Amino acid sequence: MTALVRPGQSTFELACAAQVFGVERPGLPVRYAFGVCAERPGPIPTLAGYDMLVNDGLEALDQADTVVVPGWLPVEEPPSSEVVRALRRAHSRGARVVSICSGAFALAYAGLLDGRQATTHWALAGEFARRFPHVRLDPDVLYVDHGDVATSAGAGAGFDLCVHLVRGDQGARYAAHIARTMVMPPHREGGQLQYSAPPHPEQIDGTLAPLLEWAAGRLDEPVTVEDMAGWAGLSARTLARRFTDQLGTSPGQWLLAQRIAVAQDLLESSDLPLEAVARRAGLSSSTNLRRRFLTALGTTPGAYRRAFRARSR
Repeated sequence: MTALVRPGQSTFELACAAQVFGVERPGLPVRYAFGVCAERPGPIPTLAGYDMLVNDGLEALDQADTVVVPGWLPVEEPPSSEVVRALRRAHSRGARVVSICSGAFALAYAGLLDGRQATTHWALAGEFARRFPHVRLDPDVLYVDHGDVATSAGAGAGFDLCVHLVRGDQGARYAAHIARTMVMPPHREGGQLQYSAPPHPEQIDGTLAPLLEWAAGRLDEPVTVEDMAGWAGLSARTLARRFTDQLGTSPGQWLLAQRIAVAQDLLESSDLPLEAVARRAGLSSSTNLRRRFLTALGTTPGAYRRAFRARSR
């Protein structure tokens, strides 16, 4: 994994990738090698007021399985022809090309996003849409992953995308371990537009945190959205509105995502039959478990277990 940086580099966006892919963690096998390169190696100024020394040039991209562009500022400045060729060359040989925040501009300048869905920071969405009309911009989502190309929204969403990529590469348990060490949720619900405006007083006064903790502790029980509304002392409509305001998703979607996450962990870490996994995750039956997995993950529980069971040991 190699990050392509440039003068005026955002340290936070680079840190999103470095923290997820470049840090050794006790008790967790190392699965990635992380490096940094620049078009012109040497001291690279950062937005934090210091220079960082980068030793590798664009040739490092020719060896990377994943190329990360952690921001691209100013967005009005296209990459040089050398950078464009390096990005296209990496993509054409099968490397995964990923952008964080404004890094989507570099991928779009290189033509890697034409005709495809992509995202970037909500504050840059208008400029992005004007410059790249052939890209199907979605300004709401936290990230878009096509497998070979992935883009994330604002800087914090870079963590979401990086953890998502790890989850696809190594399984949910490995990704959850990384997220826990960063004191982050393994997966955030909703889109970025929930963060694009100041919170309403109702959001501050009516935090969902106690309800989420209560429901998360009962995922093996047949907890319903109506149960959640009753516990919170709210109508189902008010609960749905607060979920949309605070999490950018519905209560039912949030609850299902938690159940699927529990099932993923059980499939990776145990030999329980599918019926037992389904019951412990609150998904009632192996038939329902299979249906939910196919819809959410595009695979079956059995295939997921075969892919990630050995890696979790």
